[in-house]
Amino acid sequence: MTAFGHVIKRELNLAFRQHMDSLMVLVFFVLAIVLFPFGVGPEPNILARIAPGIIWVAALLAAMLALERLFQADFEDGSLELLALAPLPLEMSVLAKVTAHWMTTGLPLIVAAPVMALMLNMDPDGVAMLLLVLLLGTPSLSLIGAIGAALILGARRGGVLLSLLILPLFIPVLIFGVSAIDGALNGLAVKPQLLILSGFFLASLALCPWASAAAIRQALE
Repeated sequence: MTAFGHVIKRELNLAFRQHMDSLMVLVFFVLAIVLFPFGVGPEPNILARIAPGIIWVAALLAAMLALERLFQADFEDGSLELLALAPLPLEMSVLAKVTAHWMTTGLPLIVAAPVMALMLNMDPDGVAMLLLVLLLGTPSLSLIGAIGAALILGARRGGVLLSLLILPLFIPVLIFGVSAIDGALNGLAVKPQLLILSGFFLASLALCPWASAAAIRQALE
């Protein structure tokens, strides 16, 4: 656990030194949401109805911006080989890097989401559910995205390839995340959606670090 914490600390220090990556994700999230009222009109009822989908799509796309660099910089400077040879299993190193990625990208989105939701005239009753589903869903996005980030190591046009690989895998999280918020706003049962999102998170937590580590080992050979 000490080594695991050291990897997280290292990744956070690097993220704070290169703070533009995290800032870019947050700025993209805010701008993408702010642009929607200009496209669909300022009618409060319309904005309130589509607010869950707008916020989730913006969060999904924003989370993808920093995924390409998740392993790429370490791959280019040789640090990834040292992590692979370290006593800490590579799977745990991957999990530590994903945790730091979520803390610097997903967590700021969750903090900004309530402000964006109120700007879109979302009912306050739905804001609490929005925070809950983002807390369940955004870690899954980071874990699934790590597989794509590992698979594109050394590839040309990696960003385009990454999008093609992981966007289909993001769709279930998007569907059930939006459905849970809509259910809360309309007084419907939301427990099934929350259980499914929790299942996605646990499955991603169990499988994605191992799949990502396998892809990294293949890239390093």
